Amino acid sequence: MAIPKYQIIKDELKQQIISGKFENGDKFYTEAELADMFKVSSITVIRALNDLVKDGFIIRHQGRGSFVSRARKGKLVEFSDIELFPICNDHVEVLSIQRGNDPRFLSKLELPDKAYYYCIERLRNTEDVPYIYQRTYLPEQYVNSNFPDLSYYNSIYQRFKLDYNIHMNEEDFTETNEIKFPTPLAEAEKLHISTNEPTVLQIRVTKRKDTQQVLEYVESYKKWNFYKIELVSKNL
Repeated sequence: MAIPKYQIIKDELKQQIISGKFENGDKFYTEAELADMFKVSSITVIRALNDLVKDGFIIRHQGRGSFVSRARKGKLVEFSDIELFPICNDHVEVLSIQRGNDPRFLSKLELPDKAYYYCIERLRNTEDVPYIYQRTYLPEQYVNSNFPDLSYYNSIYQRFKLDYNIHMNEEDFTETNEIKFPTPLAEAEKLHISTNEPTVLQIRVTKRKDTQQVLEYVESYKKWNFYKIELVSKNL
């Protein structure tokens, strides 16, 4: 079966970007240049460009043309949250486990209006110093309402593994990190800091790879001086 012409053009242009012919942010070929270069119609060129946009290799601005994306395309980027203290001194305290159906969090969990979730409130300490305050929202089906005590949920991921055979670290997730300054009062009090100190708000959503069901929505407030990340990029 013959490969469509637009696909051949797309693959050639993608290789040019990956190989370093263009720097991130550089002006890319115009439609007219590509039509002349490959001896094809503008329709074929536009289809190839639209696929490059969809895959994140270029961005297009009305009236200005196409530009190579500043994103790290053609590379695998590894993200590491570096611990700044001996992990052996880490301790988790479950503060509360509450059932709720606030529409805000039902929406985050992609649950219907009449559904319920559980909010597990935890505080992570090292050498008796609190450094992460965390609220984890879970669909009701993934919480054992007959838990013997709060410590049963010290490790939520272990509960997923042991109770439901779900390995959370292998599921799909998205995480955003935002500097909060000032830190909200309630969160500052949990972390024993002033609101005039910044924190890092980490929001994480984990979904099942097979069904795309949302398994957790997590809000974590982390002390600024306990936050350090490392990014490592590798060519694919």
